[in-house]
Amino acid sequence: MDSAAREVAPPQPAAVKPHLGLWDIVSIILGIVIGAGIYETAPFIFQNVSSPAMGLMVWLAGGILTFIGGLCYAELASTYPRSGGDYVYLTKAFGRWAGFLFGWMQLAVLMTGSIGMMAYIFADYAVTLRKFGPASEFIYATAAVSGLSIANLVGLVFGRRTQNFLTGLKVLAIGSIVIAGFFWTEAAAAKAPIVAGSGSLGLAMILVLYTYGGWNDAALVAAEVVDKPRNLPLAFMLGTGSLMLVYLLVNGAYLNALGFQGARESKAIAADVLARPFGTFGAKAMAIFVMVSALGALNGMIYTGSRIYASLGEDYPALNWLSRWHPRRSVPVLSMLMQTAITLFLVALVGTNWGRNLINALVSLIGFEPLSWQGHGGFETLLRSTAPVFWAFFLMTGISVFVLRVRDSNTLRLWKVPLYPLTPLIFCAMCAYMLYSAYKYAGKLLVIGVVPVLIGLIFYWFARRSAVKPSPNQP
Repeated sequence: MDSAAREVAPPQPAAVKPHLGLWDIVSIILGIVIGAGIYETAPFIFQNVSSPAMGLMVWLAGGILTFIGGLCYAELASTYPRSGGDYVYLTKAFGRWAGFLFGWMQLAVLMTGSIGMMAYIFADYAVTLRKFGPASEFIYATAAVSGLSIANLVGLVFGRRTQNFLTGLKVLAIGSIVIAGFFWTEAAAAKAPIVAGSGSLGLAMILVLYTYGGWNDAALVAAEVVDKPRNLPLAFMLGTGSLMLVYLLVNGAYLNALGFQGARESKAIAADVLARPFGTFGAKAMAIFVMVSALGALNGMIYTGSRIYASLGEDYPALNWLSRWHPRRSVPVLSMLMQTAITLFLVALVGTNWGRNLINALVSLIGFEPLSWQGHGGFETLLRSTAPVFWAFFLMTGISVFVLRVRDSNTLRLWKVPLYPLTPLIFCAMCAYMLYSAYKYAGKLLVIGVVPVLIGLIFYWFARRSAVKPSPNQP
């Protein structure tokens, strides 16, 4: 490992000015996490538990683990408040190679793939309201990515207010489901017999943690937060705590309205709940709610993701163009444009027949069977193949709490994770379990996820020659 690998990255450019308050960061967390998962995974989770109480317990357990993870990120983000989040922590803890690979994978497939999948979730529900041809999903997905990217390029005020507005609408949607679920209940549903299933509690936890995923992206904009020592820890605690409360309320409403068996068998669980007070209008309302939720998650990922590549560009002159911030709008313009371009490329490649045929032709050349492209434009196949890589980075970030406590012990930590070392150990154990589960779930598709990692190592070999020597005074 080179000697510079253990040093700190160069300072954030002056263009990055603190402008995000506590609510803005909480809004980003809620906006990114509460996408479509809460409307789609609940029946599958209930199918894998033996009772309503057990169902709520796995949601509670997932919330507690998420809250613990938030405590770990609160220490890292408040101690190293530079844009880029995990990129910064991994670079400091393990060396430049780890940070570079994280940034590269986020740009190549992880963040851009997640944005593309969320765009297709939006499109899947948009076509239920209006479909104007066989390419409707592709057009809706492309329009969502392009429109929200432009909104963020307009500047920090528009991007921030867009996120807050979408999160506010999302909260109203969630509130309507909770009210409908607790106040419009049919006695027949509550008294329906419970049919025992042979599900897997482990699978239920995987689905729950998947539905909680994305809260850590708030660390990507740490440099833009005002009063960082106070607001960053508070935002992670309030954000993850609010997620746990929301998910418990929503799932309680599902169970109260439909009964345990009805919730397990539902094909559109939130729409079934809203159908009680609103009739057929409930299904259309649900489509709108999911679209709003998807747009909120989409905007949050577009906003935060561009900060990773901007930090990457600051450290490598060969990629310096990614770090150029607009002097008045406080936006990493070229970084966001590159993210948008790659996302739209993936939307076309993974979400269209010609793109899928091209991928299957390449896959066949290396001896694999053609891939199945089911689920949200085919992006579920792509993310399934890269999920082990995502959880490997997440585990490394958890380990970095321990590494940096030792390697960087002289740095002032205004906020420390409570109950150390137990708290980060629990978080790391969760990540290790999810890494194993993702590996088993990916199967042979893991080869697809490994290919961009190998390409990233090649790019790193060239880029490291021009790497900026870090300043020893950078926090």
